[in-house]
Amino acid sequence: MKPLDGVTILDLSRVLACPFATMLLAELGAEVIKVEQPGAGDETRGFEPFFDFGVSGYFLACNRAKRSITVDLRKPGGREIVRGLAARADALVENFPTGTLARRGLDWPALRAVNPRLVYLSCTGFGQFGPHARRKGYDTVFQAMGGLMGLTGERGGGPVKPGLPVADLTSGLWVAIALLAALRGRDATGQGAHVDFSMLDGQVALLTIAAARFFALGEVPPRLGTEHPGRVPTASFRCRDGRFLHVTCSDQHWAPLCGALGLAELGADPGLASNAGRLAQRDRVMAGLTAAMERLTRAEAVAALDAADVPNGPVLALDEVMADPHVAARGLVRQVAHGAATHPALRLPFRFDGLDDPEPAPAPALGADTDAVLSGKLGYDAARIAALREGGAI
Repeated sequence: MKPLDGVTILDLSRVLACPFATMLLAELGAEVIKVEQPGAGDETRGFEPFFDFGVSGYFLACNRAKRSITVDLRKPGGREIVRGLAARADALVENFPTGTLARRGLDWPALRAVNPRLVYLSCTGFGQFGPHARRKGYDTVFQAMGGLMGLTGERGGGPVKPGLPVADLTSGLWVAIALLAALRGRDATGQGAHVDFSMLDGQVALLTIAAARFFALGEVPPRLGTEHPGRVPTASFRCRDGRFLHVTCSDQHWAPLCGALGLAELGADPGLASNAGRLAQRDRVMAGLTAAMERLTRAEAVAALDAADVPNGPVLALDEVMADPHVAARGLVRQVAHGAATHPALRLPFRFDGLDDPEPAPAPALGADTDAVLSGKLGYDAARIAALREGGAI
């Protein structure tokens, strides 16, 4: 069995953060019923890029293993469907603007009345209260306001966003953690719970080490590119062939690093044996390492540092990651069926001994499971389903 077999999650979310969270839980065994707007569905069904079989790769990346039903929450019949499914679900996830579902009688107090054991998670940009509660935002807004963008960039340069939507993806991880924790608490107490998750809160909570430096030292860390504010050397270096190698060195690696790169003078200096000494002489250390790396190709540098057991990693482009033999050996890319076609997908990074491993499963076509869910979960007969469809509720 899979870890979450028997758990049912009603997913009223769309776009990225929450759909990513519910996909993780679906591939871990939960039954996730994705509720989408009739006709259009999740906005990401129309997002680039598209596979040659006409389906959005963006949508497929975050909606595998789910069931899709189409429900118009503006219609009385649609709201009745959601209430009926919530009464039978373990959890509900939504990311509507604050107050939207309350106006439709589908907020936490209303649904707790029909299912006291329900875990109800609301994911918004800024939370259910506070000065910014009504404010709107996207991934990069939360990166900016949460401090991540201010920390990221080259020395002396302006702020830079990471190459992935980090606020959305980490929010998805926070949502999955919160749901699992609340379900465990529900099982212990017999009572459901409401989770108020703010994506800005999630970004601030990730500041960890940067916040620790601020709390302990009053320091606002400057942008340092790939360097570390408190450890030297930790940085990426350009090699002779124009490729980059990242090196992270603790005290026990310093002498082997200098030996591998022919930096006898630096290696023999007792003032550089500790990180504190290297931190005080950052410019000298970095200049020496930069010059040494420029004499080697990336492959030569990797071989030299691997032989000395110094932690290092080539900075790989995406195509290089996908071709990496270790990635292949770990089976991180799988082929997933989508109708008559197949597409590659990334598996979840879990390996279980004693439970079934998660595997990528197909994403649903829009509304593919509407009839089956309404009849199987709610007992609706064909005539009632047809009437709802005629009235635009599904």
